Amino acid sequence: MSSRGIDEVNVLKLTLHDRLVGYLAGYANGRNVLSFADTFRVDANRPTFSLTTHPEFPRADHLMAEPWARNQRLHPILSNLLPEGSLRELIAQGLKVHVDNEFHILSYLGEDLPGALVAKSMTPDDVPEYILSTHGKAKAITFENAFQEHKFSLAGVQMKFSMKEKEGRYNLSTGDALGDWIIKTPSTQHKNVPLNEYTAMTLASLVGIDIPEIKLVELDKLDNLPPINLPDEQQAFAIRRFDRNENERIHMEDFAQVLVKYPHEKYNTANYEQIGRILYRYSGNGLADTQQFARRLLVNILLANGDAHLKNWSLLYSDQVTPKLSPAYDIVTTSVYIDNEKHFALNLGKTKNWYDVSYAHFKFWADKSDIPWRVIKPHLDDALDKAKTLWPTAINDLPMNDDHKLQLKAHWGKLHKDFRF
Repeated sequence: MSSRGIDEVNVLKLTLHDRLVGYLAGYANGRNVLSFADTFRVDANRPTFSLTTHPEFPRADHLMAEPWARNQRLHPILSNLLPEGSLRELIAQGLKVHVDNEFHILSYLGEDLPGALVAKSMTPDDVPEYILSTHGKAKAITFENAFQEHKFSLAGVQMKFSMKEKEGRYNLSTGDALGDWIIKTPSTQHKNVPLNEYTAMTLASLVGIDIPEIKLVELDKLDNLPPINLPDEQQAFAIRRFDRNENERIHMEDFAQVLVKYPHEKYNTANYEQIGRILYRYSGNGLADTQQFARRLLVNILLANGDAHLKNWSLLYSDQVTPKLSPAYDIVTTSVYIDNEKHFALNLGKTKNWYDVSYAHFKFWADKSDIPWRVIKPHLDDALDKAKTLWPTAINDLPMNDDHKLQLKAHWGKLHKDFRF
């Protein structure tokens, strides 16, 4: 606050597909206020910022009529755009700000965020006067966002970076260059995570799961990485960004954003019935998306993936307006890293124990999601049949650690009799 008692504020301009969405004001006391532009709010043909603001979503106009204010953290729809864990710590350290200073981190990452939203700093003279009166009397100040490149070092559990591929090499995306791949480096805590994820994603694709292009990349093909600690492993996992098409941004949001939950709430504030119900009701292809969702739920059980939380399911807005289920990502056999793990991330039919889950639990899920069971069960049958037929042979030629393969095969024999093989 200035000596005259007027709050000082930095302002970011938010755009979506070159359309003004609104302004995010970050106050010196930690207050963050998002104000929607009237031109965006009243336009029935606006691009979809979030499902909660879609014209067909209940009370969307009411939700956008007032500023969205939060203390310290950003509103969940914005907060979930930011990285978690070690990568956030690395960025905050380089910016010399607290790890919870989400406004500052968003401003730094604002031109290559997940999806199509762009956040750019504004000069004081360009800030509309009404933005400065939404939270008392305020004065816009010049935003200083100096990043101390290569002035930090941090041990990483597993880091992931947005990178641009050119002629077989991958560069950390900077400036106007949009990253077209997410590169996940090996973990310093868990062995062979890139090989695990590549194998699990490949097995998933064999039973009808929609996945982006994936590959394993030699670490010496990655350029301009910050000085992070890496284990003695040779390959990173690469997954093509489905929210990018060359230099075009495609908007997306994860289900923590859809349900307005913070990242720390991703495991314990929702269930798979809620996701299924939203997909069936609001997706542009609700039937196909819920059938695909059911397949993925089963595959997560079969692959012992306990991390399919809210942030690992997303909506994609390919036409800028209509939501649909995005391709699958972050499918990992997590049980090989957690002793006695037997639970997946959210409740399915009132249980999280994948060794208890049967067809009855899936029917309960379908009923609670208001989806006809008759359109779901054939897709579960098909996925299970393909897994039983293809996986035992396919896994032998995939790069997963041999001990992890043995543990996954043992897992198949412990499942409920409906899914055991």
